[in-house]
Amino acid sequence: MKKENVVSLEDRIPKLKQHRKKKANRRLLFLLSLFFLMILSVVYFQSPLSHVNKVSVHGNELISNKTVLQKSGIDKGMNVWSVSKEKTVEQLKKLPEVKDAKVELSFPNSFDITVQEYDKKAYLSKGNKFFVILENGKVLDKGTGSIPVDAPLLRGFEEDKVLVKMVNELGELPKEVQHLISEINLVPKKTDQYHLTLFMNDGFEVSATIRSFSEKMVHYPSIVSQLDPSVKGVIDLEVGSYFRAYETEGEQTDEEDEGER
Repeated sequence: MKKENVVSLEDRIPKLKQHRKKKANRRLLFLLSLFFLMILSVVYFQSPLSHVNKVSVHGNELISNKTVLQKSGIDKGMNVWSVSKEKTVEQLKKLPEVKDAKVELSFPNSFDITVQEYDKKAYLSKGNKFFVILENGKVLDKGTGSIPVDAPLLRGFEEDKVLVKMVNELGELPKEVQHLISEINLVPKKTDQYHLTLFMNDGFEVSATIRSFSEKMVHYPSIVSQLDPSVKGVIDLEVGSYFRAYETEGEQTDEEDEGER
């Protein structure tokens, strides 16, 4: 018969005691850690560290820091944990200039607000003031008296669907082409209520229509590269694409003389 290994009770008792002692120590360590964590939490919530100390705003150009801070609802001194990031973003998106926003807590008590604004596409001329038009067609209330140079100036437009269509067409153009445009004038004709006259920064004039504006204007740099830059005139993009030079004073005089003869 095989001899079975038999462990005596006297040998097992020390091991059982050691196991129980380790288990008790782990439980005590857990309880002590939990106790100290609760103490630290109470101290933190009662200390200035749990109150908003600083709010930073980034990414804004059209709206001021003050406006963003007021709309965010985050005030210096309020409890950090009472700030709802989702609610703050919802509030900020109510501003006409704000497309989206992000709110982040910088531990222990600072917040960073990053604003994504709608792109500025043009300016609308109304009276003697110029108002920013955003990419969504929204015209901002606050106007400026100085002639803008950082985006095309729109004249003859009303705040209606025609303006929205025009802004959408502008948005389809590459940035480099948009920056070539100085003014866009809505000059309706009997045959085309969407007729446009554009004045470009390089001295040329363009005759176009909103209906095919982005489709035709995207080729403007290529068209101009084939023209003599010293001879200015009108580039007609309404139907096809052709150039008509301005009449010079000499040419006008010759025509007048011929008429007199």
